[in-house]
Amino acid sequence: MTLNAFRCGLLAATATIFAVPAVAQDWTGPYVGGHAGYSRLSDKNSERLNFDTNLDGNYNDTVNTSAGANAFSPGFCDGAPNGNSAASACRDDDGGADVGLRLGYDWQSGNFVYGVVGEIAKLDLTDNVTGFSTTPAAYTFTRKTGTVTALRGRAGYAMNDYLLYGTAGFAWADLDRSFTTTNTANSFTPRGGDNAKGYQIGFGTEKKVMENWTLGAEYLYTSLDDDDYTVRVGPGTAPATNPFLIANAQGTDMKRSEDKLKAHSLRFTVTYRFGM
Repeated sequence: MTLNAFRCGLLAATATIFAVPAVAQDWTGPYVGGHAGYSRLSDKNSERLNFDTNLDGNYNDTVNTSAGANAFSPGFCDGAPNGNSAASACRDDDGGADVGLRLGYDWQSGNFVYGVVGEIAKLDLTDNVTGFSTTPAAYTFTRKTGTVTALRGRAGYAMNDYLLYGTAGFAWADLDRSFTTTNTANSFTPRGGDNAKGYQIGFGTEKKVMENWTLGAEYLYTSLDDDDYTVRVGPGTAPATNPFLIANAQGTDMKRSEDKLKAHSLRFTVTYRFGM
């Protein structure tokens, strides 16, 4: 074999290896689908409760006893309490199911695919944080996800029967917020709405498995703002020397320190594409 022939063969082989895959079908068009998977909360960084003892709107105060000691010196934990004191610790929050339906449209240009997708999902997550006072007593903030609605863009790359894509967009959710405590002396008045909004970002893949049908897998990160739920701790039957009443006789406002609910989801998808 001559040197030129060898060079020509090498170039041809290289071109074959790195050639852009031919697109076996057109991904342009509308589609409907669904997903099912598992979701878990993002790792929390030692969440706690924040207090506004003088009701000036700043949650950077310390709830002190009449002796000047920190009434919440026993500390805080991520989760629901096992008992009335910090010694009982907390139960970790578990993950839950993530199921939903979607409707979208894609356009294709060469090997590049881009589009928009609307989605409604049921995200089964419970996120607790608990504070313990020296009384002793436990104070727990709970938020549960309900319906999550999203509108996201998609952009990807088609390789024969496969589509690899990234996705990002806006999300809105119903959050069921609640507060519980073993303190029976003070009054507790929750304030705040039931809605939250934020964003989603992720990536995934689809593969055509039969005419008009694709199967896929998707990872999605969800972040929802949750900063408008507070609890006013009032006098109830407590004396004026109660730690929540010392700075302001009307009481103390408190809220959880983490104002975002963050979750990771791993989903399996099935899609029907019209006209594929």
